[in-house]
Amino acid sequence: MSVKPKKHLGQHFLKDESVSQRIAAQLDSFDNFKKVLEVGPGMGALTKFLLAKDKFETHVVEVDSESVDYLHENYPQLHGKIYSTDFLREDLPQLMGAEPFAVFGNFPYNISSQILFKVLDYKDQIPVVVGMFQKEVAERISEGPGTKKYGVISVLLQAFYDIDYLFTVEKEVFIPPPKVQSGVIRLVRNNVKSLDCDEKLFKRVVKTAFNQRRKTLRNSLKSMVNECENDIDTTAEIFNNRPERLSVQEFIWLTQQLSV
Repeated sequence: MSVKPKKHLGQHFLKDESVSQRIAAQLDSFDNFKKVLEVGPGMGALTKFLLAKDKFETHVVEVDSESVDYLHENYPQLHGKIYSTDFLREDLPQLMGAEPFAVFGNFPYNISSQILFKVLDYKDQIPVVVGMFQKEVAERISEGPGTKKYGVISVLLQAFYDIDYLFTVEKEVFIPPPKVQSGVIRLVRNNVKSLDCDEKLFKRVVKTAFNQRRKTLRNSLKSMVNECENDIDTTAEIFNNRPERLSVQEFIWLTQQLSV
């Protein structure tokens, strides 16, 4: 069965195999899981290199029916491991069982951030994520404090993962070429089991602060300070900062102060 690569759900298909090889090669550094779930494999540009990693068991989840048919036809070794469903809607342990698994993929640009927020829901089962994103998004996720790209997604993910920007992928290696460059990043679960604060409140503090990122925390968090029963000293130096200056640990400290 011959299927012409096509664009769907914001996804562009790789024609340069060396890029897929470099992504799959990230598996060589790990031995704390045996299963890999590829999200959005399309026509298998990355899949075949994941399958070549014999010590891992590759599974794929793909929402596009034409791609699913192609994968069934061309990758018989995936029999029983192709899930024709929406990754964002799935209970992942039902697909993958209870053991740890990695998430890999040339992720569709338009849902890439949602994919990582889904990963966060299963962070204790997903020790590694390696994926291709729009370059701007990849930089935002991996950026540290003190830059304009550092934001909500940076803080929330870096609370639980060590993140590295691996390499840039030029637009010419895709069919059809996107309008932007891409970037490949790796997330490795850190040793934090749980934050030393209320995690729901932590998310609210981070999002509230970055909603008005040009303001100092004294102003952007004013409403949260006012509703808090604790006596918070907003003359403290930390409140003079804008949110992009704060580390994950400093956001945790702020959350502790704002706990009712």
